Amino acid sequence: MTTNALLESEVIQICQELIRIPSVNFGEGKGDESKVAAYVIASLQEAGITAQMYESAPGRCNVIARIKGRDSKRPGLVVHGHLDVVPADAKDWSVDPFCGEIIDGMIWGRGAVDMKNMDAMILATVRDWSRNGYVPPRDIVLAFFADEEAGSIFGSHWMVANHPEVFQGCTEAISEVGGFSVTVQNGKRLYMIETAEKGIHWMKLTAQGRAGHGSVMNEENALTRLTQAVAAIGSYEWPQRYSTTVKALFKRVAHATGKVYDESDLRPLLSEVGFAARMIGATLQNTANPTMLEAGYKANVIPGSATAVIDGRFIPGFEDELNQTIASLIGPHITIETLNRDKALEVAFEGDLVDAMCSAILKQDPEGIPVPYLMSGGTDNKALAELGIIGYGFSPLKLDAEFDFMAMFHGVDERVPVDGILFGVRTLKDFLENS
Repeated sequence: MTTNALLESEVIQICQELIRIPSVNFGEGKGDESKVAAYVIASLQEAGITAQMYESAPGRCNVIARIKGRDSKRPGLVVHGHLDVVPADAKDWSVDPFCGEIIDGMIWGRGAVDMKNMDAMILATVRDWSRNGYVPPRDIVLAFFADEEAGSIFGSHWMVANHPEVFQGCTEAISEVGGFSVTVQNGKRLYMIETAEKGIHWMKLTAQGRAGHGSVMNEENALTRLTQAVAAIGSYEWPQRYSTTVKALFKRVAHATGKVYDESDLRPLLSEVGFAARMIGATLQNTANPTMLEAGYKANVIPGSATAVIDGRFIPGFEDELNQTIASLIGPHITIETLNRDKALEVAFEGDLVDAMCSAILKQDPEGIPVPYLMSGGTDNKALAELGIIGYGFSPLKLDAEFDFMAMFHGVDERVPVDGILFGVRTLKDFLENS
């Protein structure tokens, strides 16, 4: 078996095996990455790579390994993934959510896209290096984090706060949701490299009122106050706010498609970016979505308080606008508590690391067009930024035009194309060997 054939065979096998280890994160501290972390450590040890487990709480496990490079005086690169996955209700799926089976050219199961495919690419690449005695050009720190799906409290944020020494000497990082292809309407393939992330502000709204019997008039009903505020937030039309990254992306989209670039309104170009339109559309403005409601305990009792959770996301540079707008919408008698807040990130689409990403993509797909983009969600790069480490999304995948990649994130029947992973592992390996 050739070197590439073994690399490609392993990445598929590892991805399947990772999916078959449920590492579900239910939020509120309820998760367990211990078994999948043990698998990662064993896979690395089999390749002669020493890894250490860092347990932030019972069952909440992070794995770190450092691979020495040819020139350890150069700044190191963090290559990271997360080990947890969101829950999956088996009755909604066509297959067992943790089957890891290959069906119709796809690997199926929770985590196939988010993000055990990238975890598998990382492991397959470094195992290939070990087999062939290859030493990367600089130090590589491998980090497999817990708890990314619930705010990274027990994962990357905990590691940065409690064990920053493991990232010593590192200045850059790569992780999930970047380097995937989007086919525009004229058939050209854009490869979306994540150079920016919206910030996060999860808020708990609490409405106070007068408790009482459900049969009498009550003008101080906490539920009424809360639902009016929630409706105002949920129906609010946020103004368009274009970041540097969004402008750079849409200039490239316009050039690739021959369409007009009008910076006063970029929305007409959204139709060009296929399945990515929903996510990219969310990066043209701040967003605030009601996600949870809680109140009451009996049909005929008006509760004295009611709560809601709002998932707020802000464009780099527009956090104050988000918070001030929410405050203006909720009215009196309602308080705001921050549940989770994390920064927005944005870096330029330039430099040696970006050049290496673009070069690796073009070697595998000479017709590809690498472009920057702003991610509507967030990654563990936010935590690493606390240490001054600049992060990018680069977990490359070549996708068919009709494959709705974004629908796979946290979706039913999550799956990833086998051919996409094979493209990805070749691209990732080339990038790491030339960065």
